[in-house]
Amino acid sequence: MNNSDTTDPRDQLVDHLPALRAFALSLTREGAAADDLVQDTIVKAWTNMDKFQAGTNLRAWLFTILRNTFYSARRKTKREVSDTDGIHAARQATRPEHDGKLALRDFRVAFQQLPDEQREALILVGASGFSYEEAAEMTRVAVGTVKSRANRGRRKLAELLQLKGADDLDMTDQATLAVMASNHTIAR
Repeated sequence: MNNSDTTDPRDQLVDHLPALRAFALSLTREGAAADDLVQDTIVKAWTNMDKFQAGTNLRAWLFTILRNTFYSARRKTKREVSDTDGIHAARQATRPEHDGKLALRDFRVAFQQLPDEQREALILVGASGFSYEEAAEMTRVAVGTVKSRANRGRRKLAELLQLKGADDLDMTDQATLAVMASNHTIAR
């Protein structure tokens, strides 16, 4: 048994990098894309080294991985729709999760700036779903006072969050939506 049979193929990957890069460059015609393609190839080869058959041509195996990776990415790109002006994204059924998290963080900061009475009214009639009458009974104030506090709180929140209309309320959290709703019942 010669030394090359006992050598781990992972140890030989570096030897093939120049040839892989040249092949990738011929496919992509762009240096950065070629480098990315080679990197993807090496990662795939490394993680699938158990599939490499010892005694076969490692370079050919790596070139096959590189070629398949290139054409798979190309097919995927052909299926992607260009949306430079955001028309398709605006029609998404769900908003990206990070947008909701950012909006919720902004809401929490603004909510903490409200006077205690306004926060309490909004939590009771908005987030907790109590009627104005129930909230008035709990806080031992008139119904009109609860309505006034809740409305002033909503206006102040809208001002702090720089909201101009219902369309600007782009939050995914149901409690936040409930607090900001002008009526105290929210469809779920």
